[in-house]
Amino acid sequence: MATIVQVEKIVNRFDQHIIHNQLSLDIQRGEILALVGHSGCGKTTLLRSILMLHRPQSGRIRVFDYNVLASNHAECLAVRKRWGVMFQHNALFSSLSVLENICYPLNEFTNLDKAYQQELALLRLEQVGLSSDVAWRYPSELSGGMQKRVALARAIIFEPELIFLDEPITGLDPKSASDLEALIVQLQQMLNCTIVIVTHDLDTLWTLPNRIAFLGEGHILAVEPIKALINNDNPLIRNYFANARSQWRIDYFHQKALL
Repeated sequence: MATIVQVEKIVNRFDQHIIHNQLSLDIQRGEILALVGHSGCGKTTLLRSILMLHRPQSGRIRVFDYNVLASNHAECLAVRKRWGVMFQHNALFSSLSVLENICYPLNEFTNLDKAYQQELALLRLEQVGLSSDVAWRYPSELSGGMQKRVALARAIIFEPELIFLDEPITGLDPKSASDLEALIVQLQQMLNCTIVIVTHDLDTLWTLPNRIAFLGEGHILAVEPIKALINNDNPLIRNYFANARSQWRIDYFHQKALL
């Protein structure tokens, strides 16, 4: 399987605090990869580094074969148009309507006429399971689950090859979370894209990713499917799953394996 993102020996530090110490990670084309680890391990900083929102002190990051830390403005723009991002807490503009929020990347990066932009935005709304009636409302008028779907519609506006989702399930009730996870899988298949998810949600780890990259001590400690990760002997990984919620899931998995 081809590599779509290659992170090589990056170092990120804030003052004297080292977040990443020669961290390396390969993300394969077509997979759903989750980034997990204890709070403060640097998941969001790694995501921001890949997205060119934070520059590491050293190392190399390649996306679509571009070295994004050494690319010129035109190359960076070309890369950004091939990925989509759903930010933590959705990052919707409160003063813009749903339609205007979804159209925002088109306004920034294209010269498409307004009518075509709106037509495309309405199509994306439909693809995330929302009706066109929602287009003229404002984010504050929507439920949390609907806001996340709007943010997801904006993230796929360019039919990206690569999608980054930062805590997509956080704050949702179990039914809404399950529905959104099913939608993410559906979109991944429809767009034939790669998805990278930053998450704290333990249930998500059992339903969405093909592989899970576990961050700790400044490195990637393991990149494995959940069935292998729960049996990993690394103390940090074992501690991560040493709680009642995880144990229930693990016991359930073992019971199913015996059937």
